[in-house]
Amino acid sequence: MRRIPNPKTRPELRARRKLRIRKNLSGSAERPRLVVFRSLKHIYAQLVDDVSRRTIATVSDASIDSGKKTEKSAAVGKLIAEKAKAAGITKVVFDRGGYQYHGRVKAVADGAREGGLEF
Repeated sequence: MRRIPNPKTRPELRARRKLRIRKNLSGSAERPRLVVFRSLKHIYAQLVDDVSRRTIATVSDASIDSGKKTEKSAAVGKLIAEKAKAAGITKVVFDRGGYQYHGRVKAVADGAREGGLEF
């Protein structure tokens, strides 16, 4: 495991939380990892198979035109659920990526659940 010495900045603290979360999560072909990345303007979601080390599907809010950021995040969750169903996936492991399970990250999770994913 990679060690980050004496974190002080927000990105360093987030990287530390992310490592702490990732040591307990792993995605497989049957149950891939649903990864969320949140920037200041956009939100991204990916389905990752950690065993074969490949990305199954990816979605961002860049293609969604209207709505607030939280509404766009829910739409991203629904889109990733549609892509997952097209790939034959119904169950995933949710990886919040070091972010709080709150706001836009929670909206992605709720949207994915509405789209039919189980986690």
